[in-house]
Amino acid sequence: MWTGVLPAVTTKFTADDALDHAEMERCFALQMEAGCDGIIVAGSLGEGPMLSHDEKIDVLKTARKIAGKKPVLLTINEAGTREAAVMARRAAKEGADGLMVVPSPIYHTNPEETVAALKAVATAGGLPVMIYSNRVAYRVDVTVEVMEELASEPLFVAVKESSDDIRRSTEIINHFGDRFDLFTGVDNLAFEALSVGAIGWVAGLVTAFPRETVAIYQLMKQGRHEEALTIYRWFRPLLDLDVSTYLVQNIKLAEVIAVGTNDRVRMPRQPLSGERRKAVEKVVKDALAVRPVLPQF
Repeated sequence: MWTGVLPAVTTKFTADDALDHAEMERCFALQMEAGCDGIIVAGSLGEGPMLSHDEKIDVLKTARKIAGKKPVLLTINEAGTREAAVMARRAAKEGADGLMVVPSPIYHTNPEETVAALKAVATAGGLPVMIYSNRVAYRVDVTVEVMEELASEPLFVAVKESSDDIRRSTEIINHFGDRFDLFTGVDNLAFEALSVGAIGWVAGLVTAFPRETVAIYQLMKQGRHEEALTIYRWFRPLLDLDVSTYLVQNIKLAEVIAVGTNDRVRMPRQPLSGERRKAVEKVVKDALAVRPVLPQF
């Protein structure tokens, strides 16, 4: 159902902490113009847990306006399953093409609870679901065994694999074949995951470097691995910014430098400062100084 590069876009705020829809429209359009294949809103990078339900729907509508016929997924990352189901129903009503569903980020569910919660949210929304498996950030491991319990439900169509273990991608393919659309969700494992069979990339640094992200994906799809690897090796120091407690601030600062936006975040987060800010600025500026010329693809 889904394939390609799906940006996990950042949420833009005004100076008084309201949603900045005009800036989101501009930044989302950069993703579409670069050839991305859809948009995912209100995820970890989108500061979803810091948004109200109404704000999430408003961001969804803005993305829907820009994406045209390409899919827009809303991330469901509520603490409680009841609230997650409410959000899933609203997303379906307001035009989401699908959901990316996170097991509760507050309560760390056991496998039985994980299956029950994911099924409840999927049933409530009635939309295609991308299972978000991220044991590093959310301390819940959606294992192959858990996926087996979900495989009989046709609403579960994709997996965002973020276990940080590249072996998991092969295990999913070996066990399920093409039952799930397999996406990599770890920026600095993207080349590796695409090499072993992932058909999509839920990307973070794409918000600052959309053309390079799309180039890697398209070159890999065309079997032009050496060309993709050259870009990926240049990209790696930037992609490492995605694997951090400060991934939101890191990537928003990269956006400041690369696409001329702002790095406002919602509290309790604060923009990077001091030595940490200088370090990220150096990574981004060093990369820009030797930005590769992209091949035709």
